[in-house]
Amino acid sequence: MKATRRKFISQSSTALIGLGVLPGMFVRSAVTPPSDMMKIGVIGANGMGWANMRSLLNMDDVECIAICDVDRSVPERRKKHYSDERSNPVLLYRDYRKLLENKEIDAVIIGTPDHWHCRIMVDALDAGKHVYVEKPLANSVEECYIMEKAAKKYNKVVQVGQWQRSGTHYQHAIDIVQSGDLGKIRTVKVWAYQGWMKPIPVKPDSAPPEGVDYKMWLGPAPMRPFNPNRFHFNFRWYWDYAGGLMTDWGVHEIDIALYAMQVSAPKSVTATGGKFAYPDDASETPDTLQTVFEYDGFTMLWEHATGINGGNYGRTEGIAFIGNNGTLVLNRQGFEIIPEEETRDGIRQFKMPDIPDQSRQGNYLDLHTRNFVEAIRKNDPAYAKCPPSTGSTAAINAHMGNIAYRTGKKIHWDDERHEFKDDTEATGMISAKYHNGWELPKI
Repeated sequence: MKATRRKFISQSSTALIGLGVLPGMFVRSAVTPPSDMMKIGVIGANGMGWANMRSLLNMDDVECIAICDVDRSVPERRKKHYSDERSNPVLLYRDYRKLLENKEIDAVIIGTPDHWHCRIMVDALDAGKHVYVEKPLANSVEECYIMEKAAKKYNKVVQVGQWQRSGTHYQHAIDIVQSGDLGKIRTVKVWAYQGWMKPIPVKPDSAPPEGVDYKMWLGPAPMRPFNPNRFHFNFRWYWDYAGGLMTDWGVHEIDIALYAMQVSAPKSVTATGGKFAYPDDASETPDTLQTVFEYDGFTMLWEHATGINGGNYGRTEGIAFIGNNGTLVLNRQGFEIIPEEETRDGIRQFKMPDIPDQSRQGNYLDLHTRNFVEAIRKNDPAYAKCPPSTGSTAAINAHMGNIAYRTGKKIHWDDERHEFKDDTEATGMISAKYHNGWELPKI
């Protein structure tokens, strides 16, 4: 049987890995024939979708051959940027379904607003593509479970864009947490203070910009008039499309916290907050929030605030594992340990050995995208650092925090039934509600 290009990619790469050579370590013109190039399509190329593609282009055996966005100006702009670095042809699309029909594409990047992640990911897997999908995994608890099932069914590589999972200093910190050196950890704090975020001025509804397929942008979200505040970056602050800072930043920090603590689902969640910084601006999601997650043996505290940089331990974002022997404070720049002190025989001493502060090593997004490519080359979905089974844990916990806030109640989770106990209101907010003729994927 004649080998397909995809089989050739997998087989030739496996042989190289056996010789200790990683994909991308060599110069394309000397080693990588056109038939062995991994061909990528980008769906949603305005923000992180293109940042992920640029990261992948640090590997010489990867190229972009297709760009899709409902805003016609975006693919045109990105194609020009791409042509400054590479010379291969690039096709432009406005409908992701047409892009998925392209048999040459090996994998897609999904950089759309959150409310599109589930439908596009399932369709991409069904089309035989590997997927790199931005975080949070989905815009509802129900969609997270669907995406987990789809990844198992199609057995393709899926990487969620929670790139802290590929960070070396994060793994070092996780090893310390799990070693027991911190003693009994009773509290974990996770936070994001975003001083750069200013109020979003109220703007009237208007006609969509020329070249924007607004109906396609809305997709399964409720129909409403176009408003510039809801478009592109600021979609994050509206419930129809996303979950605010709780899901935008929260999934990064919550992911590491729960992974280190080796738990997945809380027993209960309660939250309080509101629009305290900018009560009259155009956003919907809270600019100030405190959430308490209860797990067996410890609690996790999430908090965020816009317009303020003065977060815990002098850091704008981070995770603190607070143990009886010491506290490990971790963020994107590195980590430090603050030992507890005690007096023994009249002498004050630390309860745990002092460990030098650790700093970030390299570009973790590049490590994350490389891990995605290597998993494809190995034809091993389990090799991905952040598959949907991981991405869903962080996203579901974050959505629970938002549900607790929006109901104003302490909610209790039944992990076997995947619903809240004796709470029809909260359980009703687990479901995804699709509109405009779009249907929730069935796996």
